[in-house]
Amino acid sequence: MRAMTDAMTGARHHTIDYVELTVTDLAAAKRFYADAFGWGFTDYGPAYSGIRGAEGGPEVGGLRLDEQPPSPGGPLVLLFSADLDRTLGAVEAAGGRVTEGPYAFPGGRRFHFADPSGNQLGVWAER
Repeated sequence: MRAMTDAMTGARHHTIDYVELTVTDLAAAKRFYADAFGWGFTDYGPAYSGIRGAEGGPEVGGLRLDEQPPSPGGPLVLLFSADLDRTLGAVEAAGGRVTEGPYAFPGGRRFHFADPSGNQLGVWAER
């Protein structure tokens, strides 16, 4: 079955296209994600910044300023890493708090962490 693709954006049908994280301090969140993962940002005013991947490219998400901390139970965003231990060190060095793992699972290894605003994310690797 051929995947349906939007001719304008290149987005694939039924795939994650954009992830928006609520943050309590926009500047601190941008520093954390830049330091931990090399992400870039496009500012759209004082309360919103678009997320670009480490290699540049299209915007894939956003950081939205809200004075209230994120509520637990939201979607878990998983990032891929070619070197899980190195990524774990970068997350901790950037000010993230590891909340679970690293641990093995059938697809490899992963860990979960909280960013400075309390958003829970995960990182996985094949080994």
